[in-house]
Amino acid sequence: MDDRIRAHAETLVDWSARVAPGDDVVVRVAEGAHDLAVAVAAVLGDRGANLLATYGSDEVTRAYLRAHDGDFAPAEAERALYERADVYLSLRGGRNTAATADVPGDVRNAHARAHEDVREARMATDWVSTVHPTRSLAQAAGMSYEAYRDFVYDAVLRDWERLAEEMARLKGILDGGREVRIVADGTDVTLSIDGRTAVNSAASVVYDSHNLPSGEVFTAPVTVDGEVTFDVPVTVQGTRLRDAHLVFEDGEVVDFSARAGEAALADLLDTDDGAKRLGELGIGMNRGITRPTDNVLFDEKMAGTVHLALGRAYDACLPDGETGNSSAVHVDLITRMGEGSRLLVDGDPIQRDGRFRWEDGG
Repeated sequence: MDDRIRAHAETLVDWSARVAPGDDVVVRVAEGAHDLAVAVAAVLGDRGANLLATYGSDEVTRAYLRAHDGDFAPAEAERALYERADVYLSLRGGRNTAATADVPGDVRNAHARAHEDVREARMATDWVSTVHPTRSLAQAAGMSYEAYRDFVYDAVLRDWERLAEEMARLKGILDGGREVRIVADGTDVTLSIDGRTAVNSAASVVYDSHNLPSGEVFTAPVTVDGEVTFDVPVTVQGTRLRDAHLVFEDGEVVDFSARAGEAALADLLDTDDGAKRLGELGIGMNRGITRPTDNVLFDEKMAGTVHLALGRAYDACLPDGETGNSSAVHVDLITRMGEGSRLLVDGDPIQRDGRFRWEDGG
């Protein structure tokens, strides 16, 4: 076994999830993540945790959803599982990144709505999602398998304490700010962040961060006006979305288009009322991620990008007692901050051409 797989597992269990002896840990293992699951199981055993492994397959999900009539009952047994768990680890890495592309949008949306309670229970745990490099993901990224493995581990095996310190600078700026403006090619949008709390997403639940790799600072917009062009391709509900363009007025999408995948974007926006509003503004800061790979877990963390998420807002960004945007979905769309771009907080430029003012060349 590649020594980096063991290092990945140790980072996931110790730094990211902070698993303690006696913790009940549910591990969802995708089809291609077997080797990482074996390493994680060994680390969990060494730490004295309790393991329950489940199988997560997009092909199994496709078969179920395509055969179902769309009238889904609440998933009470699955909800109860997560209500009893301390930690949930998602080890992603399927055999086909488009396995669910032909599931009808209305069935997919009905299933998502029926599982809202499951998602809430799962997100109440110390949950972390990561990915094991597979050939299907390498193919989707347009990379050789060997090059893709190097890419993944460069992104995952970082000096997370040092990166956390750098991201704390941006968090402080956003926490003290009232308004963010993003200007880039095809983009000029203004977001209110007054009263929100930014999250220093340093790949650990201690930082309210739940992805490995991570490397972003994110918050929950109050409202948004303007237009955004998302020039980093993403896969939405099994369909490749390219050059999506959204127009916002008073916080809601009022017009949209896409060069490819427009029907999938329409289905997404039609999920519920909250799917037409933003739940997140995120700013990527992980310079170990050097190129898009059609995997949002990596792409949204890439330094020199900004992402906006349609749908659910995270409670960690909200004042006590306030309910943010609610939705059955949370889908990140990404735009590059290239030459000529500006990121301003209360009119003060904190980033130009994709580099922060405190960085070399910033």
